[in-house]
This record gives sequence, structure tokens and C-alpha cells, in this order.
Amino acid sequence: MNHLAIIMDGNGRWAINRKKPRVFGHKEGAQVAKKIINDCVNRKIPYLTLYTFSKENWSRPPKEVDTLMNLLSTMLESELDNMLRNNIRFNVVGKIEDLPRKTREFTLNSIEMTKNNTGLVLTLALSYGGRQEIIDAINSMINSREKIINEEILKNHLYCPELPDPDLIIRTAGEYRLSNFLLWQSAYAEIYTSSKNWPEFGEKDLEKALNEYERRNRTFGKVQ
Repeated sequence: MNHLAIIMDGNGRWAINRKKPRVFGHKEGAQVAKKIINDCVNRKIPYLTLYTFSKENWSRPPKEVDTLMNLLSTMLESELDNMLRNNIRFNVVGKIEDLPRKTREFTLNSIEMTKNNTGLVLTLALSYGGRQEIIDAINSMINSREKIINEEILKNHLYCPELPDPDLIIRTAGEYRLSNFLLWQSAYAEIYTSSKNWPEFGEKDLEKALNEYERRNRTFGKVQ
């Protein structure tokens, strides 16, 4: 396992099922994310990407968006020491410029402070959309006046071309769609769904998903 990606779904539903506001679910989900990150460090997984906030999420109620941005800022500030201690390199894929000033500053500071770390590369997809990434890549190629386009050239114009394609994408809350997540990169990714909402997803659930991945036969369209 080289690159694990997770669509962390079901925070709001989990909270509503407990007659709590949706933001309560996001706070609990953030705590689960911390545990899963540490578990990936312990398992020596090189790359972990978490679908944290999509471009479509901006259309949610303003109060919920504000809470999510404040929660992200708080988490980045409080977890910086942990990232440094555990040799985690922090990364973002998406439109950082869309983030509120405070959140953007914490994001850029975390990237700068951890840039020399050599352990787990933790990438948050923030204000991210897979279709928009491909459109931006095409516009970038047009501006660079590429004469011939192939897969390698397009990949080099993506937001983070240094990231390897994900081997496994986990989605929680029983959903079976990619929701505009890493559309180009996920062409040959294995997909695993869990019926549990994200705040219920634990280390044993991650282990179950990884064990299932190890049992799968990845031929990449070839014959064994």
C-alpha cells in the first residue's frame, strides 16, 4: 500500500441520528481523522489523502461552512507539533486561494513548517473538485503551449503531480460514488465502502479495508 485516499462521509448524518447539530458530527469526525492519521503513520503508509472539503461544499449553509473552516484552522494549529514529532509532511490539493484568510494562513504555515519532513505525506483535499482540476490542467497546458498532449504531460499539470495515484479509496456512510474526488488519479484505484458513518470509523475498520485490499487482484487491464 503506497497511497490511501479516504472520502470521509456521514458526519452530518451521524450527528442528526443522535439529535445533535451537524457541526457536532464534523467535530467528532475531526477526532477520528486524527486517529486514522496516526494509525497510517504506525503502519508506515507513505501517502494519505483525505477528502476534507469539496468545491461543492461551499454551497452548504454559511454557518456550517464557517464552523468547518474554523475547525480546520484549530486542528492545523493544534496538530502542528504532532506532525513535526511524527515526521509528517503536510500537503493540500485544491484551491487554497478560496479559503478564508485565517484558514489559508494556517494551511500555508503547516505546509512550510513540515516541508522537510520525510514520513507520511498527509494531503487534505480542500476546496477541491476533480473536474475543475482537469480543466485547470488543460488551461495550464494551453498557456504553456504544449504541442502534443499525453498522459504524462497532463499529469504534470495537475495540482500535485508529485502525488502517486491512490491504490485504495475508502468511502464511508455506505455511499458508492467518487463525488468528484481524484477523477484522473483514481482510474485504477480499488474502491472500498463502509456502511459506517465517518465518526464511527475506527482503526479496526481501517484494518478490515486494508486486508480486503490485499486480497484483491490488480491486473490494470492486463491478463495475469
